[in-house]
Amino acid sequence: MSDHTRRLQAALTAVAAACRVCRVVQRDLASIRSASKDDKSPVTVADFASQALVARALALGLGRVALVGEEDSKMLRERIGAGDRVLADAVLNAVRTEWDDATLDDVLQAIDLGGAEPARGDSLHGFWTLDPVDGTKGFLRGEQYAVSLAWIEHGVPMIGVLGCPNLSRDFSRPFDDPDPSGVIYVAESGGGVYELPGDDAGAAPVHVRRLEPAEGEPVRMCESVESAHSDHSASERVLEKLGDPAEPARLDSQAKYAVVARGQADMYLRMPSRKGYVERIWDHAAGALVAVEAGCAVSDALGRPLDFSHGRGLEKNSGILVAPAALHGRAVRAIGEVLAG
Repeated sequence: MSDHTRRLQAALTAVAAACRVCRVVQRDLASIRSASKDDKSPVTVADFASQALVARALALGLGRVALVGEEDSKMLRERIGAGDRVLADAVLNAVRTEWDDATLDDVLQAIDLGGAEPARGDSLHGFWTLDPVDGTKGFLRGEQYAVSLAWIEHGVPMIGVLGCPNLSRDFSRPFDDPDPSGVIYVAESGGGVYELPGDDAGAAPVHVRRLEPAEGEPVRMCESVESAHSDHSASERVLEKLGDPAEPARLDSQAKYAVVARGQADMYLRMPSRKGYVERIWDHAAGALVAVEAGCAVSDALGRPLDFSHGRGLEKNSGILVAPAALHGRAVRAIGEVLAG
């Protein structure tokens, strides 16, 4: 078995396990909140449990790995040291739904496997990057979120596995109505992207291929539910320049990349909402590869390719634009006109 195939299989196993544990935690939101006296604690539990399971699955399948994760165990260890084990025990209980003999020390060590530093520049050393729960607010609302894992070489995602536990394969199902199975997207650079049902990672994959929207049809934009990281008013002006806008598809997380890749929306636009904001690599690596391999063009808002070779941030990019090629070109021109005033 080639190294690439081993990575692909380990990544799918890891994300499938993380999606399952996130569903367990999301079903138990009320009791976790009650025990911890913290409204945001459920997503914290899911973040830690997801990262621990992904790190363990990669290590079991591949041996020693370089994983750039969003989390570390510092906060859990500090609370344990202060005599507060509520959150740590909730994480351990969640992890044990997949890793039944795990100890708390096992879990803390697994979380900290995500503490690698990303390779920079044209380094020969590839690395994994993980967002264990992308879309915090969507998770807490019981709506859309994602588990995002990507393998990056020379600043380019080569493998992307994007788990969307609440996203339905049925386009008619509203985004705020969580699907009981969800979907997982598996993308390889140059090898296409495939969709699997989230409740059975062994099912036959479905090839995802995006077509250009028909000329003159309304453009449906996919954007975040809230405008914390995207300027919705600027996005609306861009959309107006592209023609008759359709009702936007609003949902959280990298699930937006999948929604455009599979044709449920025409464009994902993330206009910078504040000067100096830098996107994080784990927020885009897997989703970007899913969209590219489906046939979309992916860039920043100015049309520049996303560059994952500068550490933990997309330092050389500003904003995000995803669309089929012809629409993408029109959108870059429209963004330029909007930014020029």
